[in-house]
Amino acid sequence: MLTPGDIRHNALLHCPLAACPYFAVSMQSTGKTLRQALISAQSESRLTIGVYESAKIMNDDPDSVSFCILATDEEYECDIALQIHFTLIQAFCFDNDINIVRVNDMQRLADIIGDKSGDVEDAHCVLITNPAEGSWEDPALEKLHLFCEESRRMNEWVPEVTFPER
Repeated sequence: MLTPGDIRHNALLHCPLAACPYFAVSMQSTGKTLRQALISAQSESRLTIGVYESAKIMNDDPDSVSFCILATDEEYECDIALQIHFTLIQAFCFDNDINIVRVNDMQRLADIIGDKSGDVEDAHCVLITNPAEGSWEDPALEKLHLFCEESRRMNEWVPEVTFPER
């Protein structure tokens, strides 16, 4: 006889990540966790915002980077140059064991990391750097690392995260 755990395990093995009802709940909470990690990193000056600024940090000191967020929306989906940058950033992150996610609401990301007006010119790429030596690890960041690890197990190499409604 199948138990609910067997059914859940089987569903997770055979369910496409984005369509999986079990994963959808996790994605919602992951959006909240990502928001918390961004707010925490911003308060500790651990955010790097912008494609070129992020590339510079990753080139100069890849070990300082803890997490990468790539953001786009409908307006930029067909921007070939941006997609090339994303491909290069993703490859660099994979090569340097940096966890990476995508968000599809750049304005929402800008609202979280921007000033009060939500004005951030280049929020297509945001890096969260490691906490200072001797400080507490960020629990939200730890949850995001686990989320990415689980996503990779399900062959979702750059999972998409949706921010919660306001």
